[in-house]
Amino acid sequence: MSGQFERVRQADDDRDRLVCRDCGYVAYENPKIVVGSVVALPDGLGGEAVLLCRRAIEPRRGFWTLPAGYMEMGETVEEGARREAWEEARARIRTEGVLAVYSVSRIGQVQVMFRARLDEPGFEAGPESLEVRAFAWDEIPWDDIAFPTVRWALHAWREGAGYPGPAVLNPPEDARGTRPLPGPALAGGAG
Repeated sequence: MSGQFERVRQADDDRDRLVCRDCGYVAYENPKIVVGSVVALPDGLGGEAVLLCRRAIEPRRGFWTLPAGYMEMGETVEEGARREAWEEARARIRTEGVLAVYSVSRIGQVQVMFRARLDEPGFEAGPESLEVRAFAWDEIPWDDIAFPTVRWALHAWREGAGYPGPAVLNPPEDARGTRPLPGPALAGGAG
């Protein structure tokens, strides 16, 4: 593929696509898949806390998120969620079922979020995190949450959604994943 690409609508299609002028190859543009987890661990008071990572990278550097990121070729969604927990929080986790599947159409993402637990004790900031902490529910820094889907996943976890049972989808008030959090514009990145 060394030709020039142009955006055209072919006769048998319902949208414009990038097509090579020389050979007719169609370069399909598809959503990226993000995988992550709500990792629960004992809070020391008989309840549960969740693991959050303070982002060391843009977008939303300095804001709190779940261990999550783009899926890599050759891995399953579960393997991707475990890899992301290791990369961002140096946490070895075991997934316990799908918590939620979110569509974020404004940035072309599908996010698969799992319920998870630590498989081995301990966690610390990985290269993409400034800090990693376990937060009891009433300690979560809600004003500093990085993305709407983090908020959705935390609430789904709290409400007992997902395992055992069906995963949740986008909330009705943002069924297409088009509403960013208030504040600075979100350029790209996880939902």
